Amino acid sequence: MIVGVCTVELLLSDSRSLKDKRRVLLRLKDRLHGQFNLSVAEVDGQDLWQKAVLGLACVSNEGRHANQVLDQALNLIRSDPTVELLQSKVELL
Repeated sequence: MIVGVCTVELLLSDSRSLKDKRRVLLRLKDRLHGQFNLSVAEVDGQDLWQKAVLGLACVSNEGRHANQVLDQALNLIRSDPTVELLQSKVELL
């Protein structure tokens, strides 16, 4: 069993309040879960309006598959105009 973990740091430059931030992140987390069956949670920066750190996780029987799913998830995040991907880190455990 392989667990793929990805940590992404996001900038939400249009966010003016925590409510704006939550709305954007909820939509993004729902898309990631729906399209890739990933577990997604905000793991840092909860009290900041324009910055968020998300943790993404998937379980697979092959490391290559887990890596591919996380790469596709990163591409989806990069294509979202409401967030800017500042940093990402992928680990296979």
